[in-house]
Amino acid sequence: MRDPYAVLGVRRTAGQDEIKAAWRSVAKAIHPDHNQDDPTAAERFAEAGKAYELLRDPKLRSRYDYARREAELRRMEAMKAKMRGPEPEEQPVDAETAEEAVSQIFGAETRARNARPAAKPTAARAPERPSAPSEPKPEPANEPKQEAVTRTEPPLMQRAAAPAAELVAAIVRRIRGRAAKTADKVPDLAVDLTVTIQDLIDRQRLSLELPDGETVKVQIPPGAVDGQTVRLAEQGYRVTGMTRGDVVVTLRVDQSGAFRTNGLDLLTTLPVDLQSAVLGCEHVISTPIGEVTVVVPAWSGSDKVIRVEGFGLPGSYGARGNLLVELRLVLRDTPDEKVTDLMKSLRDGLYL
Repeated sequence: MRDPYAVLGVRRTAGQDEIKAAWRSVAKAIHPDHNQDDPTAAERFAEAGKAYELLRDPKLRSRYDYARREAELRRMEAMKAKMRGPEPEEQPVDAETAEEAVSQIFGAETRARNARPAAKPTAARAPERPSAPSEPKPEPANEPKQEAVTRTEPPLMQRAAAPAAELVAAIVRRIRGRAAKTADKVPDLAVDLTVTIQDLIDRQRLSLELPDGETVKVQIPPGAVDGQTVRLAEQGYRVTGMTRGDVVVTLRVDQSGAFRTNGLDLLTTLPVDLQSAVLGCEHVISTPIGEVTVVVPAWSGSDKVIRVEGFGLPGSYGARGNLLVELRLVLRDTPDEKVTDLMKSLRDGLYL
């Protein structure tokens, strides 16, 4: 696979929003349905999807960046070693050693070289022997066998010195060989779905129209919150010869109403006048869960937040969030002369 940053055309320092926008742009431009005359469209679309799947996951992206830096360091070290001149080369390790080790790890039969018949070199040299029975030459006949044993059974130290790169390469070949049996999957289609707080409470089943015109049903799961994702298996893009992709729906809660959400908690603002803030009061608030009485303590300022237990969004296994009421001090629409005189007396140090 090529460099995923180059495939999507983004910088290595690009954020998630930039990567997501680049993927949507590239996917729209190279989608096989829009490039039916291009035989490589499906391959390029799959490559772009794999690049997006790698870069959208912070862990996978971090691992890739680390591996790329390590490879660059190894390349620089190799160049420095080349400039220093040749060093005494170690005896090469048998190419089958790594494969045999991996076969043992995966529980497969060991493909040992000593399983190959050692009599083949002897049979190949049989015609070269003299036809006269009076002049046997046993020594040359034993030499090929001894040589074959030497080739098929490398010393134990040789096997122990097998480079880690050979083992890693053998493991990758084994994994790819198994994964090749399954068809490639079309990259996931990421979409957003705007929901209301009441939709979350009632766990509604909502309709969502995809970019290709198809409509799917999205069931809101228990305990759903803003930003949660719902995966619809094999309801995404279709590409011939590939497994249909999934639809990954991100729930976006509408925060423009009287109530907002923070996880399972509901947040709202309660306006109180000066008298209620100083002396304290009680207010009845109608929430999406039902009516609740909020007790405002005396001498409460605008930074006061009152928590009402159990009046938030329903979570999983019977859990429920809380209602957070933020007080906001407001004045009356028309000036109050008594309040004005009181404030002046406090400012000027006069007492009535």
